[in-house]
Amino acid sequence: MAAPRYKQLVDALAADIRSGRLAAGARLPTHRGLAAREGIAVVTATRVYAELEAMGLVSREQGRGTFVRDITVPAGHGIDQRAVAADAVDLSFNYPALPGQADLLRHALREVAGSGDLDSLLRYQPHRGRPQDRASIARHLRSRGIVTDAERILVAGGAQHGLAIAVMALLDAGDVVAVDALTYPGFKVLAHAFRLDLAPVPVTADGPDLDALERLCATRPVRAIYTMPTLHNPLGWVMPAADRTRLIEIARRYGPLVIEDASYAYLVEAPPPPLVATAPDITLYVSGLSKNIATGLRVGFVVAPPSVVPSLERAIRATTWNTPALTTAIACRWLDDGTVEGLEARKRDDARARQAVAREELAGLGLVGHPSSYFVWLPLPEDARADRLTAALARQHISVSTAEPYTTTTHTPQALRLALGSTDLDRLRSTLRTVRRVAIEDAHA
Repeated sequence: MAAPRYKQLVDALAADIRSGRLAAGARLPTHRGLAAREGIAVVTATRVYAELEAMGLVSREQGRGTFVRDITVPAGHGIDQRAVAADAVDLSFNYPALPGQADLLRHALREVAGSGDLDSLLRYQPHRGRPQDRASIARHLRSRGIVTDAERILVAGGAQHGLAIAVMALLDAGDVVAVDALTYPGFKVLAHAFRLDLAPVPVTADGPDLDALERLCATRPVRAIYTMPTLHNPLGWVMPAADRTRLIEIARRYGPLVIEDASYAYLVEAPPPPLVATAPDITLYVSGLSKNIATGLRVGFVVAPPSVVPSLERAIRATTWNTPALTTAIACRWLDDGTVEGLEARKRDDARARQAVAREELAGLGLVGHPSSYFVWLPLPEDARADRLTAALARQHISVSTAEPYTTTTHTPQALRLALGSTDLDRLRSTLRTVRRVAIEDAHA
């Protein structure tokens, strides 16, 4: 029995998209145009495009049309490193490393091997971490303006694991969580997995639109606010002190928990006090050592109100039982002996140098970013297509991310997020020069 006509059209268009015959960013005919071309009703053409959109192959934009998506990254799943070709320059993902870090690891492994408590690292650890490790983290946090005791700290398997246990322990399916209109993709993945209702808050140059956040909290049962006040990913803002005070006032007035993601906060010198320093009773502070030391060192930490520590501890037990003792021991040695502090200072210098290169090579293109950040946001002209530009850059062996993984609204802005920390400076300069050339060519195409 032959498939219905609309199904045949869906299959044919899907095959053309997957094969590349219809390139990423290509504009498809209007619904009426497709109907006229294929001799079908407009309602049938609408159904064809709806199925292609449900398959993640096209995106529809109000007033602009229907476009072929870049399918190298699965829809809604953030940045997928597997999609980066082996010979490509990776501007989609940050894994900054400094010379000599491997030697630091060799030395640390020798020190751990010679320590008197080596046997203890072979056994199960307390779910939220050993007391001495939590004390090391508490001492480290003082440099970030957070005075807390070890009893409020939980050791996690990286900042992403810290966010996961927070969601798992404290939120339920259907809960409304206020997030920035552009936000960290890892939290979007968690929200999808745990069926949270993300409520986007418009963004300004310095942070979320707090008037909009207050209206949201007044009209909907917001259970949590997820925020990155110190070096926002992907926009790079540092929220002013007055705005932090107001955000806390809104949270106290309407009751949501505040989840403060501080993964990139170490890159900012002398920022305003973190939210948890002002409101430790309603704030979960989540950070880790993957960004400031190495992505492979999966050690994170959560500072939590005492009332929720038992629930978070149960979530750790349910997911990883405990953070691997060896990596935690190495990390805490480096916290105590100043290694982490030194690496953070060097990475701030490195990020500033990379930002300077980006601002020079992409001058005049409306770049958005913090001067000591490892990423920049590149808005595109209104008639540009990020998918098309991404595909063009892929042909130049350059991998970049569109705005889609970061977007929580129904409308995805046309923009690129460029990671600056995964290649050497000379190659970064030449690569950004190519990005500029391809972007200008695309704008005039």
